[in-house]
Amino acid sequence: MTTTAIQYETIIGLEVHAQLLTRSKMFCPCSASYADSSPNTHVCPICLGMPGVLPVINKRAVEMTIMTGLALNCEVPELAKFDRKNYPYPDLMKGYQISEYDQPLCTGGWLEIELDGQRKRIGITRVHLEEDTAKLIHVKSPTGETYSLVDVNRSGVPLMETVSEPDMRSPEEARAYLVKLRQILRYLDVCAGNMEEGNFRCDANISLRPMGASELGSKVEVKNMNSFRSVYRALNHEMERQRSILDDGGRIPQETRGWVDDQGVTVSQRSKEYANDYRYFPEPDLPPIVVDREWLEEIRAQMPELPDAKRARFLTAYGLSEYDVSLLTESRGLAQFFEDTVVEWRRNVSGSGVPEEIRGTENPKMVANWVLGDFSGLLNAMGLDLGDPDADHTEMKLTAANFAELLQLLQTGKISAASAKEVLKETFESGRDPKQIVEAAGLVQITASGEIAAAVERVLENNAKAADDYRGGKEEALKFLVGQVMRETRGRAKPGMVHQLLKEKLSDSP
Repeated sequence: MTTTAIQYETIIGLEVHAQLLTRSKMFCPCSASYADSSPNTHVCPICLGMPGVLPVINKRAVEMTIMTGLALNCEVPELAKFDRKNYPYPDLMKGYQISEYDQPLCTGGWLEIELDGQRKRIGITRVHLEEDTAKLIHVKSPTGETYSLVDVNRSGVPLMETVSEPDMRSPEEARAYLVKLRQILRYLDVCAGNMEEGNFRCDANISLRPMGASELGSKVEVKNMNSFRSVYRALNHEMERQRSILDDGGRIPQETRGWVDDQGVTVSQRSKEYANDYRYFPEPDLPPIVVDREWLEEIRAQMPELPDAKRARFLTAYGLSEYDVSLLTESRGLAQFFEDTVVEWRRNVSGSGVPEEIRGTENPKMVANWVLGDFSGLLNAMGLDLGDPDADHTEMKLTAANFAELLQLLQTGKISAASAKEVLKETFESGRDPKQIVEAAGLVQITASGEIAAAVERVLENNAKAADDYRGGKEEALKFLVGQVMRETRGRAKPGMVHQLLKEKLSDSP
């Protein structure tokens, strides 16, 4: 007698903590930019949790949280309040964390993901505001003893938590949700979104239930994941671990488990707390937050165009493919640089006598190709991320006006593609005007047939074997000879003329 294996449905919800890009901490004037600072140098009596001190609400952090809620289609109640969440961890200076419990700033929204061409809405339970904790640094002494040090710099940094509904059914959906949420936060300039640096952190709740069942299974919370890949791997592992236990007739205890990346496993950390374990009660030192309609509309007016709206507009306005548009709009900075370049291009060609065929719908495609190709390559080589609102982009000297000028020089035949790449690198690093670079380096494209013919003659004379190979039917030999002529002319010869003259010469009897 055989038994049919039980099929399970995976239920995943995510809690994402995002450090907000405010200048000061949540309840005190200490600087929130602590990443490169010595331990315990961004501290004061308030974030140290000294007795008798009074917190003051950071208004900008509240506005950033409300803005995020609006971007996630949330409701923003007129009244919110802070609460004390009590737990005795060594990284919690006061013995409690100021957070929001039953009256958060934002509730009941949704975020739409796309996976394998299918769209799905993931519910957002709430977006609330709290303070970050201090950071424990675990040390092992030369004698083998272990101990922990406390760095209070992070304590009190504004921390926004976005809690999803348990609407995700696979690790793939969870990863797509995280990527989309981070993109929105970066578009809003509210969070740097770097999981590796700890300013964008994720805890995952995962359970399994028999397919078709309505009751949720026991929930396991997974922590200590510091990359999208880690989240995906941890959820896959936990899904298989729970399935194996259930298939063997076991039960899943509700607990918190930590992800051990180098081993690819989760390990038990503690039994899962419930809300009443934290003994929430209203924060007596802070007034309720009143969000009147006028303030709400002021915050709404600060919002930029969001990724989905920008993608839809790019498809209509520029006639680009969905693939190109998805890459261009991946970050707000890259999309803005593309649009600024197109605007500068059109400003340059307006009334300048440039042929009509290079205007209009064709130049956005050319700009897109260069932005996604050589320009993005230079960004990557320098480790620059235009999508990170907290990054320093001063190493990039290239402006949209200079980029448009360079592409116009290429499109009008003033320089070759090879020269354009060379000029792009120079102006990217120095900010010099492309026309000045072209003139100073003598990179104006050669279009005179006589000068190109002379270079062709020299190349054929020095590469007789390649010429014979081509005459013998080896087409690859022609590409080699074209490359040699371009090298001879320092990339300045017009490739089409080089190709034509070579074929003419090679068709003659040797």
